[in-house]
Amino acid sequence: MNVSEDVYRGTRVRLPADVLRPFRVFVNGVQQEEGADFHVDGRTLVFERELKSEGQLGFWRWLSMSVGIAGTYRQNDSVDVAYQSGGKPVVAAKLPLEQI
Repeated sequence: MNVSEDVYRGTRVRLPADVLRPFRVFVNGVQQEEGADFHVDGRTLVFERELKSEGQLGFWRWLSMSVGIAGTYRQNDSVDVAYQSGGKPVVAAKLPLEQI
């Protein structure tokens, strides 16, 4: 019996401890809308889509890039949160992504 399962792929992003509402969320510099692009679950942003970060590049990848043989074309999403802390604007940039 061959049963195909849909694998759910989503992404969680934990908010820094000092983030309070109101805040704005950006993915790759584009503002996201709560309810349409993500929802908030406690202190976590939950995206229904899979976001990825490139991670560290290995020695051979760095070497090939430095001599101009290859570039890096992997998906490298960035989630930033803009908010107020102590009356001053703050941006938490490149928050860690957790796959669901």
